[in-house]
Amino acid sequence: MPNNYPKLHNATWPGVVGKGEGSEPPISLDTILNLTANADVDGVKFDGVDIALFDPHVDIDSSDDGIKKLVDKVSGYNLEIGSIVAPIWPPAGGSAMGSADDRKRFVEQVRKSAKFAKKLRDLGIRPHGIIRIDSATNPETWAVDPVNNTKLIAATFREACDVAAEYGERLAAEGEICWGGMHSWKAMVDTLEAVDRPNIGFQADMAHTLLYLLGYNSPADRILPTDFEWGDREALSAGLKKLTNALRPWTIDFHVAQNDGTVHGAGSHDKTGRHCQATDPNGRLDIAHDAGFWLRDDQGEITKAFKHICWDGCMFPNSVMEKQQTWNDILAAMIKVRDQHGWYEAK
Repeated sequence: MPNNYPKLHNATWPGVVGKGEGSEPPISLDTILNLTANADVDGVKFDGVDIALFDPHVDIDSSDDGIKKLVDKVSGYNLEIGSIVAPIWPPAGGSAMGSADDRKRFVEQVRKSAKFAKKLRDLGIRPHGIIRIDSATNPETWAVDPVNNTKLIAATFREACDVAAEYGERLAAEGEICWGGMHSWKAMVDTLEAVDRPNIGFQADMAHTLLYLLGYNSPADRILPTDFEWGDREALSAGLKKLTNALRPWTIDFHVAQNDGTVHGAGSHDKTGRHCQATDPNGRLDIAHDAGFWLRDDQGEITKAFKHICWDGCMFPNSVMEKQQTWNDILAAMIKVRDQHGWYEAK
């Protein structure tokens, strides 16, 4: 039988992240859902979507009726909901290493997100997934006092974990070079270890974590040699192995993605690892092969650490996102990942 796990999800938040505020206009949730549902590769389709709890897509303060309408909308496309992005940034949220009020707002946004997430579970549309967070601060601010700022982030994350646990939820911190305390692989491990809660983990994104290898925003933590050239596949594989051996044990959510080895920002979003199209000729990753560094342990065994994987296409131009072929190509890449590193479960 062909592999039917992990389930294949598409992210909806690329319709919002990096849009507006002098950039391109947001793309509606309905448009993203329609493109996702219409993607088809030889009869194989996306199984679900991962969503973000921020406007204009979803109101985190939705009433029960509003949440039911969201469930009806998504299920109407024959899709499930998986992981959820908590809107922990200012002004509604606050820096995880900021003032007492900042950190209180951060935790409150996690509480709202966990409550929302549990309601989706109870309504039967969300069989698996995590709540995604970050430090909501930049590396420069963190670097003023790395030791104490990491302690503050960890303390805030602990409070957030305790709140999430009340609703049966797990939190995953996404490793991006634009977030202080998680801007390098070493800083990320240090932060996770300091949190010391069973329901904290790591959200790995193939595009973002590639920049960890190059030491962007943290040259001391660079893994690849300074004279590295992209044609050196042996060195790249060795670097990916070292990176994933450090972070894979923490990984509880996974984004399939492509990167051309550069950084990119749009709208209000700081520069981070550039997401490229699945078929981008400048992509530095062998998507299906390199996903295996995350999805298999150091003995080559499939970890089954999560029930779904998601494609994240943040900051794609609207002209790219609104083409159906873009999502067919992405789905094809996702299927290859599952074919190589997935498994079958009887219904």
